[in-house]
Amino acid sequence: MKSHFTFTKKQRNGIFLLIAIMVILQVLFHYYNKTLDGNNHEALINNELQQEIDSLKLVQIENSKFKIFPFNPNYITDYKGYTLGMSNEEIDRLHKFRASEKWVNSASEFQQVTKVSDSLLAVLSPNFKFPEWVTNPKPKPFNSNNYNSKPKTFAQKIDLNQATASQLKRIYGIGDALSERIVSYREKIGGQFIADVELTQVYGLSAEVIERIQEQFTVKTPKPIARFNVNTATRDELVTIPYIDYEVAHNIIEQRILLDGFKSLTDLTKVKDFPVNKIEIITLYLTLE
Repeated sequence: MKSHFTFTKKQRNGIFLLIAIMVILQVLFHYYNKTLDGNNHEALINNELQQEIDSLKLVQIENSKFKIFPFNPNYITDYKGYTLGMSNEEIDRLHKFRASEKWVNSASEFQQVTKVSDSLLAVLSPNFKFPEWVTNPKPKPFNSNNYNSKPKTFAQKIDLNQATASQLKRIYGIGDALSERIVSYREKIGGQFIADVELTQVYGLSAEVIERIQEQFTVKTPKPIARFNVNTATRDELVTIPYIDYEVAHNIIEQRILLDGFKSLTDLTKVKDFPVNKIEIITLYLTLE
């Protein structure tokens, strides 16, 4: 047995060299596997992160899409029509029609009055919301005594500046809290509304409830206000308008110079930092002449 464990100096050096090579190879193999596992883990994390980023982008794109909520086309304002894609001429035709105390009662009649294209009508008409008495009229019972009688006229609207909380509560969707809130807001702004659109500033009133209010109430005695020509007004005059501060007034004047004068009040939406969601209130105080 002793002869099997007796090595020469060269044999021992060879054995040590072989062992050293084996150790080095084991160490290299260990670090190679570790690096490979780390790269796979990092790739997995990056893939999951990219998927999350992609999903967030899809959500952002969906939220950024312009959404149209149900509305009564009879009450389309300049700004509302602009956001819906209507031209100034189409909006003016509707306002001229409404100024003659006439009402649009169907999608086809809306197109006949405004001359909008078929493609735009196809987008807007599913969101038209007409009063119940238009969409679902109730048949009148036959009465021989009324056969030759004169047609009845609709009751006139009540002045919103004279309406009481109890009168407002007759509107479906308005209770004690909302009726008192409308009256309180009216008193807060000086006791009179300037226009019906100011109802949008009353907290808690949805667009549907505001439409119901406008079917029975309207501003007949508007509060007198100073109106300024948007193309000549100074900065000090502009800052007297609600929701316009000195910075926005300065930006309006700069945009006015850039455009060589505003051609439409809707051009104000192009002004930097302009409160677009308040444009219907702001334009009550402005004119183009």
